[in-house]
Amino acid sequence: MTEKLDLGSWVNDVVQHLLENYSGAFESVGNVVSGFSEMIERLLLWPPTWLVIAIFVGLGFWRIGIKFAAFTAVSLILIVMTGFWEQTVVTLGLTFSSTLISLLLGIPLGIWAAKSERVSIVIRPILDFMQTMPAFVYLIPAAMLFGLGRVPGIIATVIFAMPPAVRLTALGIRQVNKEIVEAGQSFGCTSWQLLYKVQLPNAMPSIMAGVNQTIMMALSMVIIASMVGAGGLGNDVLASIQRLDIGLGFESGMAVVLLAIILDRITESFGTRQTSTRGKAFGRLSARFQRQQPQ
Repeated sequence: MTEKLDLGSWVNDVVQHLLENYSGAFESVGNVVSGFSEMIERLLLWPPTWLVIAIFVGLGFWRIGIKFAAFTAVSLILIVMTGFWEQTVVTLGLTFSSTLISLLLGIPLGIWAAKSERVSIVIRPILDFMQTMPAFVYLIPAAMLFGLGRVPGIIATVIFAMPPAVRLTALGIRQVNKEIVEAGQSFGCTSWQLLYKVQLPNAMPSIMAGVNQTIMMALSMVIIASMVGAGGLGNDVLASIQRLDIGLGFESGMAVVLLAIILDRITESFGTRQTSTRGKAFGRLSARFQRQQPQ
């Protein structure tokens, strides 16, 4: 065979067709995403720096302990002292925006996949594709469809970060103890009541693990999205590469690492503490079921 399959030209034709026929729809979606992201960024930049630091330190103390609270305080103060606080808050806003959109789309899709085997079979290869495609590739069509700026960065981040939320939500619901589900059905729960009162609470450790992984993947992709003008710490990382400035790269990279550790440990704590209460919830449900059995 001398001719090759020109798959790339087909993809280019599809993107060009979307631009020619649906540019208004993409502009509307971009405006919504941009407005949502700007709202979160303004919300994070509105309070004074010391208050934002105090909130994160308080969360660290509440969820983990005094040692992690001290680490959080030292880390955030170090970011302030090195002059990267504003860029860190912008990165945090982009991460939160992308994560919230990923969860709003991913968790319902994960529930649907857990309830329907056909849906699970269809979306599994799509999720594999989304997770394994090199992250840089997502920036190309996102920039073509939405222009440069934060919007294509967020869109690309959502595509890259959403799969863990879908997979771990579906996995958590499937792994709920069958005895708990049967007990809920015996109490006369409808399908919606069974989902919200039995399956989701017991699947919460797995769902929170998905939230944790989504945040981590979103943070990593937000840094890469600086290549299309998303802003934040990614701009400084990109500038350090372009200038071969080791000092700038180390300072901006350190801010990313410290922010990632803080977000990872805090979100991880919600999943681990849910796990410790899972057995107690099952015990209470079983006791209730036994009391309602006819003597």
